[in-house]
Amino acid sequence: MSDSDTLKPTGKAPARRARSAQTAGPQAQQNLLRAASELFYLEGVRAVGVDAVVERAGVNKMSLYRQFSSKDELVMAYLEQQDKQFFGYVEKSFAKHPGEPARQLQQYFDDLAVRASIDDYRGCPFVNVSVEFPDAAHPARQFVFRNKQRLMARLTELTTAAGAEDPVALANALGLMIEGVYAASQTYGPGCGPILAAPKVAAQLIAAACGGTRGK
Repeated sequence: MSDSDTLKPTGKAPARRARSAQTAGPQAQQNLLRAASELFYLEGVRAVGVDAVVERAGVNKMSLYRQFSSKDELVMAYLEQQDKQFFGYVEKSFAKHPGEPARQLQQYFDDLAVRASIDDYRGCPFVNVSVEFPDAAHPARQFVFRNKQRLMARLTELTTAAGAEDPVALANALGLMIEGVYAASQTYGPGCGPILAAPKVAAQLIAAACGGTRGK
């Protein structure tokens, strides 16, 4: 969440760093992105103001506006960072079973269930952002659409390689389950029964769709 649901929550808002007017340039940008990522994921994009971000980052507000022209630009940089981290996590999961697409799909659900069982897991950052920005034309929502489309394309590649009778239908079913894990983590709680059931249900779907080609 990431995965990407990709940040590991701490269970509480991170401690604020002492503000320093000396931090500038690339280090200031790195500090600001780190602070924004922590705060946006744990508390929500709209709930966090730029004052909280600069305080957490240990820089002044002028440093923020040197790096990002607005909060909207900072939000988009946050989403770019989360997208990169999320797909890094996805590919790391798939890489555990090179050349075995059905097992790669299964491994993804195994790993997702573990991640979604972390205490105070906050779900998918992209889902969270989509809820906060109801306008489908907003750049943040458009970014979420692209992230999800890219994931579905990757799932379809693997369902096709696994020999599914209907690769798109299987990818859609698995995509629905992934979103269900994200939602269940927030409504039932991290590590809940529905999350722990997801890998088994995914295995049943994959086996039914791929038949004897599992592990191909």
